[in-house]
Amino acid sequence: MLETDYPVIKAGPPVPGCIIQPGVFSMPPGTERYVVQGAGAVLIPVEQGDRFTVINDEGGQVCEVVAADTKGNVDAGVVGKKTNSDAVGLKALLAGADHSLRGLRMGLDSRNIDLAGAGAISFFNADTRHGEEIELAVQRDGVVVIAAPGGAMDMELQDTSTPLTVMVTRAVVKSHVKFELPDPLADPVLDLRVHTETAETYFVKAGDFIQVLDVDGRQCTDFQCFSARKLDKGIEHPLDVTTTRALMGHVYPMPGLHAKYYDQDMLPLVEVVRDTVGRHDAFALACAAKYYDDIGYPGHVNCSDNFNHVLAEHGVTARAGWMAINFFFNTGIDEQGVLFSDEPWSRPGDYVLLRALTDLICVTSACPDDTSPANGWNPTDIHVRTYSGEEKFSRAIAMRTTPDSEPKMTKQTAFHSCFEKHTRNFVEYKGYWLANCFSKSGPIDEYWACREKAVVVDLSPLRKFEITGPDSEALMQYTLTRNIAKLAIGEVVYSAMCYEHGGMIDDGTLLRLGRDNFRWIGGDDYGGVWLREVADKLSLNVIIRSSTDQMHNVAVQGPESRDILKKFVWTPPHQPAVGELEWFRFTVGRVGDDQGVPIVVSRTGYTGELGYEIWCHPKHAETVFEALWQAGEPHGLTPMGLEALDMVRIEAGLIFAGNDFSDQTDPFEAGIGFTVPLKSKTDDFIGRDALIRRKETPSRKLVGLDIDSAVDVGHGDCVHVGRAQIGEITSSMRSPILKKNIALARVDVVHSDVGTKVEVGKLDGHQKRLPATVVPFAHYDPKKTKPRS
Repeated sequence: MLETDYPVIKAGPPVPGCIIQPGVFSMPPGTERYVVQGAGAVLIPVEQGDRFTVINDEGGQVCEVVAADTKGNVDAGVVGKKTNSDAVGLKALLAGADHSLRGLRMGLDSRNIDLAGAGAISFFNADTRHGEEIELAVQRDGVVVIAAPGGAMDMELQDTSTPLTVMVTRAVVKSHVKFELPDPLADPVLDLRVHTETAETYFVKAGDFIQVLDVDGRQCTDFQCFSARKLDKGIEHPLDVTTTRALMGHVYPMPGLHAKYYDQDMLPLVEVVRDTVGRHDAFALACAAKYYDDIGYPGHVNCSDNFNHVLAEHGVTARAGWMAINFFFNTGIDEQGVLFSDEPWSRPGDYVLLRALTDLICVTSACPDDTSPANGWNPTDIHVRTYSGEEKFSRAIAMRTTPDSEPKMTKQTAFHSCFEKHTRNFVEYKGYWLANCFSKSGPIDEYWACREKAVVVDLSPLRKFEITGPDSEALMQYTLTRNIAKLAIGEVVYSAMCYEHGGMIDDGTLLRLGRDNFRWIGGDDYGGVWLREVADKLSLNVIIRSSTDQMHNVAVQGPESRDILKKFVWTPPHQPAVGELEWFRFTVGRVGDDQGVPIVVSRTGYTGELGYEIWCHPKHAETVFEALWQAGEPHGLTPMGLEALDMVRIEAGLIFAGNDFSDQTDPFEAGIGFTVPLKSKTDDFIGRDALIRRKETPSRKLVGLDIDSAVDVGHGDCVHVGRAQIGEITSSMRSPILKKNIALARVDVVHSDVGTKVEVGKLDGHQKRLPATVVPFAHYDPKKTKPRS
């Protein structure tokens, strides 16, 4: 090579890599985002020169804006406008008993704002398209209250209340503040900032609450605590994560039944009440000097030394490395047993709320690790607040529909108080607490009650969406696999919803309430997001609004369900009576008589038995349940939880998202190929071309398995023919009625014929095998004669 033959290089400086992450981390300085939930309101302090935009997220939602000056006087001039209505919607919300508006009430009271005679600036109406927005400029310092008012949804009119998003652009950017600290959950007892690369100790009284907040997001914090009584006696027993894992049976406790942390004597110290992140570490020590020494950073500040420094005043012996709960620390263990870590999942304002179970001395750090992604490469502050034990905080886990969505905390369904009389065993499911099983009966008795008599089960977490407008049929015909053009008013159809590649978004049922009125009921909030995205892309004249919180439901299932409902469901002459209701039809009626509370009853279910679902507004739930329970007692009506529900649905071959299908599974592979009428549906729909290709060249099939062993199998267990793995278990159970171990499995089509012998692998998949046979799908009543009866 000649000296002049230099390699060809790419000119210019290096280009940063592209990372897609939630918008909260890329908003311009001085920009803030607030979400006003449907039938909710928020209070935002504003200053002269600020601007804010209100966006109608789903469409059809009225907005009321009330402004007040710094003295608490209601004055629309603060935003340069005049009132055009009375603030009836906001006043009605505040007059109610909604605990989620507690912070708003506190904010109004602290500023001496009296809304008795207040007027509002009203925007939007029932015909407003989703995404429409208004912008206001702040003329004077003060506050604005932005409300998305709404009452009980009329189930026929579909007038549900939906969210608004508020984007605030500040005139003056506070350079020293990256993100504002969220408002307290109540009046704090302690308000403590733990600055970056430091630690702080504090005392918490038994029964009080401890809120540990990530101020700017992507920041870890180590938490440790001691029984104050033990420390007074010279006994240094810190919280012990190994003991905790053994007692709770979880990697780390979460809100619910398995929520407590213990010390080495198995003394409970704290209980997790709320968690908006859901990703922490209870394996690694708090970072220590040796960790940094070994990776080439001798002398680096570390959490263990910080702990030692602040705990010395309490007489606690120093340690080289401290065991701790590493909140927000994102770790995992891979298939080779290697502990790995990455950036935290936490975002600005995320928190964990604990309850002290005894008097505690606590210590909290703001981790200083800037040598790895553990703190997003940029260590920041942590904040601690404590609250009186007299406060009431619900147990909750946060859910987000999309990465940019605001967190939604776990709630109780409107039927919770009715089921709570029979059990304390509730588990989190899709943002709600649902009964897992019942104290008096148990899953096996609940199962038999469903097969032989009747049960009632709370299914309120199902996601409901109201689809209205001239193009509503066109949208549903294009986004669902079933032929919606053939759907009659009063009819229900079960369908798949697919991506372009044929993978499933969700499955669910569609009710037709009118020519241009539909209600989609599925398992995931993203179904509504997807429908809106498609409608936007096609410029369709349609509004898609979530009504999940406006319509809760119980399923009444079993051979005697019809007789029970006939006793208390009244229907008008133009609607079918319960005894006339055909399979996959619905009727609109009332409880008792024409003056009773309104309900919708559909002949649908998830058990493989004759059954119905009753839908009502949450405020009517207890009335509905009381009438149902009174009518059902002579029939042996039994409450049923999720454990028994899982048993009956597996027997009946009814699929469950996350187990039996995902976005990598098409309807044919999920065992619901009947929802894709490729020959009779002549209109195009999303995923059609891919589904034609996948049907013609199938690779996997959902089958039933009879397992020749009483050993339990679980979701994800491998299925083998000889050495080769040819599939995996999706769901399984021990069937009481069939008296054998059964499963649903997705296997290669080569081995999917009925009668094929396979083996289910346990342990490492080879050391222990369970013989099994492919059988017809489904195991129980494959022709669905019972629900049709």
